[in-house]
Amino acid sequence: MTASSSPDNDLLILVDPQDHEIGVLSKHECHQGKGILHRAFSLFVFNRDGNLLLQQRSADKPLWPLYWSNSCCSHPRLSESIQVASQRRVMEELGFTCAAQYLYKFRYQAQYKNLGSEHELCHVLFGYSDEPVRPNADEVADWRYISPAELTEEINTQAEQFTPWFKMEWQHISDNFLKEILPGPGNSRI
Repeated sequence: MTASSSPDNDLLILVDPQDHEIGVLSKHECHQGKGILHRAFSLFVFNRDGNLLLQQRSADKPLWPLYWSNSCCSHPRLSESIQVASQRRVMEELGFTCAAQYLYKFRYQAQYKNLGSEHELCHVLFGYSDEPVRPNADEVADWRYISPAELTEEINTQAEQFTPWFKMEWQHISDNFLKEILPGPGNSRI
């Protein structure tokens, strides 16, 4: 594991349903059983053509290995803002910089087989970048850009290949934010 990977003993910020901090617990413990509610973020990075960067999670991930997901998702460290955490993780995972803008936050719980769960209060962000992608092999198995219309079609026909949080987020973004994120005639395909 490289220094830029996210180890299981990282401390995650526990929160209540209103996103107030109530403690810390290891990443490993937060994802056991039904999961313990903790703060997280999901970043959606678009290029100048309006395509979204997807990553396929590493085969070494304990939950949802080799599933396709949004550009970058992780957890802030203690005393680290969501903005700073997203910039840190996009560099660590994908090797480029990207200023992120807040869209919304939501709470979800998703079980992965009998191996553990995500139970997160997730801040959803978006940004733009045309920088080269240099993925960290400890975090990312593969990556690709995809148009919003093609992504929606793939989720509709191959939902089992995508992480549960990403499918929820993409639906909400498509329904409520995509025209703001990608203004212009290209949105008619969605």
